[in-house]
Amino acid sequence: METTARWRSAVDLAIDYASGALSPVDVTAEILDAITAENKAINAYCLVDEDAAMESARASARRYAAGRPLGPLDGVPVSIKDLLLTAGWPTLRGSELINPGDMQWDVDAPAVARLREAGAVLLGKVTTPEFGWKGVTDSLRHGVTRNPWDTDRTSGGSSGGSAAAVAAGLGALSVGTDGGGSIRIPASYCGIVGLKPTFGRVPLYPASPFGSLAHAGPMTRTVADCAVMLDVLSGFDSRDWWAMPAPAARAADVLAQRPRDLTGTRIAYSADLGFGSNSVGVQRNTEAAVDVLRGLGAQVTEVDIEWQDPAWAYHILWFSGAEAVVRAFGPGATEKIDPGLARALVRHRDFSAADYLDATALRMSMGVQMGKLHESFDVLVTPTMPTVAFEAGVDVPAESESQDWTSWTPYSYPFNLTGQPALTVPSGFDGGEAGRPALPTGLQFVGARHHDDTILRIAAAYEAAAPFTTLDSITKGSR
Repeated sequence: METTARWRSAVDLAIDYASGALSPVDVTAEILDAITAENKAINAYCLVDEDAAMESARASARRYAAGRPLGPLDGVPVSIKDLLLTAGWPTLRGSELINPGDMQWDVDAPAVARLREAGAVLLGKVTTPEFGWKGVTDSLRHGVTRNPWDTDRTSGGSSGGSAAAVAAGLGALSVGTDGGGSIRIPASYCGIVGLKPTFGRVPLYPASPFGSLAHAGPMTRTVADCAVMLDVLSGFDSRDWWAMPAPAARAADVLAQRPRDLTGTRIAYSADLGFGSNSVGVQRNTEAAVDVLRGLGAQVTEVDIEWQDPAWAYHILWFSGAEAVVRAFGPGATEKIDPGLARALVRHRDFSAADYLDATALRMSMGVQMGKLHESFDVLVTPTMPTVAFEAGVDVPAESESQDWTSWTPYSYPFNLTGQPALTVPSGFDGGEAGRPALPTGLQFVGARHHDDTILRIAAAYEAAAPFTTLDSITKGSR
């Protein structure tokens, strides 16, 4: 079945541009038209710059015509999460506290700079909850971002605008951030690929107030696109004192070596990390995905991680940063922020230096345990989320016993504590009762630090054996 250009992968777009089968100008125009027609329903974009996008697309077309593209993302349409500085556009961070006129907005964050240097077409900024503080995407400034599969459901967060845009075909790629699951939660809920790289692989500037919990990474519709985008985003930037040098091997090249063969690959499987609980549908899809990995030749061993929920430690580290963000806006700021954030800051305050050190000690202990696990296993596989997306416009599902978003996303924030790379891919669908659409579920691959390429290779093999379903194919009735 023919697919319109807006649904082409980034890898395929680059091939089509080089052959002359497609033009960056036509593809960009098609996506901009789709944003105009469809963004109102999902509210993924909070800023669209049609003139700048078309100018960038025309420059890309000229490079392809001359046989001199800048790289594999030249001419590929991309959106930027509105937590990342982007020259020429305000970065409002989902907050009414930020006045667009207060800054000149003339600096690119490292990820944005690398995309611009690679010739990508920057379409605009996509939504985030205020300061990226929670696992769903809504804000007083920009309203509720919804799931393209069912607009009554949340897109997840905090990179919910990124996930919704990519899932809805409103751009091939997006840059998200992940301080506790903010790439993987919405990617799972929206049925796309999302990678939280090893901490330091993708530089950040300015430094995140959440310190070494915070990562930036690719959000895409295919694993190959994720690898190509990671290659572009990776590498040293002097503005980030944690930034690692560019890796010796390109992730995209690693994927090309043997994407369908997992013979000899050692996979640890945990359904719950010792403290989670999954819906029937998520558990069914996760077990089916593990069977696919076994069928590809992988040696899969069920392991007992036996963690106690580390949310207490995460809350100390996270909300210390959140309190500092709000405090910087001066007296009265708390009265102007998301009421949920204000309540959370009251719940999670009065931490001592000893508490902070205890939290840091726990994350170090978890890191040691994971390091030991990866001496025996190449990757750890878990569900990404224990359920499908819930109602849009609320911070936690109706059945939650806690007001904290960490209560319903047990498999994401532990790996921000450890700094490991973690990748989510679609694992199937669940729900759809009473005439509602079925919703995506996700499978998470967690690797040893600095082994991002390993999880991409294993995920690519899974993708080849169990191809992902896109919203476009559902709409066309091909599912």
